[in-house]
Amino acid sequence: MLQELNTREGYVEKTRVFNSRELEKATENFSENRVLGHGGQGTVYKGMLVDGRTVAVKKSKVIDEDKLQEFINEVVILSQINHRHVVKLLGCCLETEVPMLVYEFIINGNLFKHIHEEESDDYTMLWGMRLRIAVDIAGALSYLHSSASSPIYHRDIKSTNILLDEKYRAKVADFGTSRSVTIDQTHWTTVISGTVGYVDPEYYQSSQYTEKSDVYSFGVILAELITGDKPVIMVQNTQEIVALAEHFRVAMKEKRLTDIIDARIRNDCKPEQVMAVAKVAMKCLSSKGKKRPNMREVFTELERICTSPEDSQVHNRIDEEEEEEEEEEEVVTTINRGDSWSISVTAPALSIVASSPSSDVEPLFPRLTW
Repeated sequence: MLQELNTREGYVEKTRVFNSRELEKATENFSENRVLGHGGQGTVYKGMLVDGRTVAVKKSKVIDEDKLQEFINEVVILSQINHRHVVKLLGCCLETEVPMLVYEFIINGNLFKHIHEEESDDYTMLWGMRLRIAVDIAGALSYLHSSASSPIYHRDIKSTNILLDEKYRAKVADFGTSRSVTIDQTHWTTVISGTVGYVDPEYYQSSQYTEKSDVYSFGVILAELITGDKPVIMVQNTQEIVALAEHFRVAMKEKRLTDIIDARIRNDCKPEQVMAVAKVAMKCLSSKGKKRPNMREVFTELERICTSPEDSQVHNRIDEEEEEEEEEEEVVTTINRGDSWSISVTAPALSIVASSPSSDVEPLFPRLTW
């Protein structure tokens, strides 16, 4: 494996290779007391290195060729990146039967937990904090798409892959399925993968992943921050299981944003500022990739909204012609009950994804069951 890493443009030279004894000592021999999270792909442990640094150690449960390639891919991708809002890979261990990755430890866990699982009076998730988190994520994605040595498509943007540090600043994590592309490459053709509720419908239809597919997934996170809802929800009056993206778009088109704003921020936020961010989310969630802004534009707009709250009547209105076109292009986002749910570890965070017993490819928008 070390030889294969070295052949990947020499990036492994920038990454420390830990020995197994170091990591066993750091995690108290991978003690259950050190577990940060379990998942379908493995377990993440909290560790303490001899130099006093606290780290997160991801230990794969099993290793097959696909998982090995994800491991190698993550080492190569993260060794190219140095950005304050991207989780740092400190090194890896290649001595054990299954490889391990060592990351900086991010103390406050993932964004999904804070939006959807914490107590309703969680003061850390007031509107100002949510908006700053959105700006942080957008800045990281803008860097990955536009400023990294080669453009990088993350391919699994979701709230469980956004970690929050001690100051609740966001860090993007889990680059196992990410891809580095050439500057003139516009898309990546691949077997469809992703997490229910976050996947670009255009990618689902074409199998071509573009930078605008990351933009769509980020739009779902914006919708989560605004509504407090999970990426897949049950509509109360119809009992339908639908994607939050579609629920959000319908509410916006019907001018019902105030009906879906998270109650925890309703009295804390500036309504015009939330509306401005909601309009950015609508742009990101366009069913046609060419109508979505790029992440640099999204970052610039969100930063402007964040730093100029009194001037948040944003110019990015959604015109009626675009709405009509999108209605014709709507994808099926109603989700049926039946397929099983499984939990998988992604970087140092847990995520809930849908899995199908009849296929190796995770189902996305199509019919799911409980």
